Amino acid sequence: MTPHDAPIAILSALAEEQAGLLQHMQTPKEIVLAGRSVWRGLMWGQPVVLALSRIGKVAAATTATALIAHLGVSRIVFTGVAGGVGDGVLVGDVVVGTSYLQHDMDASPLFPRYEIPLYGQSVFAGDKAMCDALHAASAAALADMRHQGRVPAVHDGLIVSGDRFVNGAAEVDALLGALNTAGYLPLAVEMEGAAVAQVCADYAVPFAAVRTISDRADHTAHIDFSTFVRDVASVYARNIVENLLKSLSKS
Repeated sequence: MTPHDAPIAILSALAEEQAGLLQHMQTPKEIVLAGRSVWRGLMWGQPVVLALSRIGKVAAATTATALIAHLGVSRIVFTGVAGGVGDGVLVGDVVVGTSYLQHDMDASPLFPRYEIPLYGQSVFAGDKAMCDALHAASAAALADMRHQGRVPAVHDGLIVSGDRFVNGAAEVDALLGALNTAGYLPLAVEMEGAAVAQVCADYAVPFAAVRTISDRADHTAHIDFSTFVRDVASVYARNIVENLLKSLSKS
């Protein structure tokens, strides 16, 4: 398989976050890897793999590793929803992750809090070219959309991940207080991205993620979540992925 033929993987945690994408795949073929159904085919001129990572860091890392090791994917893009925690990051906005950190990693006092043991780093960077392409694809997708009477914004910055659904104001304050003290200013919080970023760094596979902000990670985080994913986030994801793959076909 040449690099040109190697597929790009589109990952999401939930099926609802990929709603509408599979119908745009030409000659789809189902493959089972690590107990997961993976769809392979062409989308908007690009060889693509669609897969669901499932929820949480371990499940996401398992999926990413299987796609890289068994299918030789050339790049991984993660789409889905997240809680907004950065200033000015509102429900309906989009965050492109330029860097990723596990907010629940704490091997102190052996290693500094947040540092990945034996890696000597806490933060994994997103691939710049892919981040730039995702930002452009997101901005184009949202230009004609409205959420609560305004054009959604595209933000670029740190996304933090952990094996906990953050959904209370006190929890958010504690999370941000510790991260800010350590010098980190996250824009969004979710449950998979930093794990996939670490796997991709191990394999030298370019990675980037785009997250639609479904809530402010407070006590309302669970309210109308399914409706938001179906009516807003999945629409964003379909349009962003289309724009991204079309732009890659031209490059």
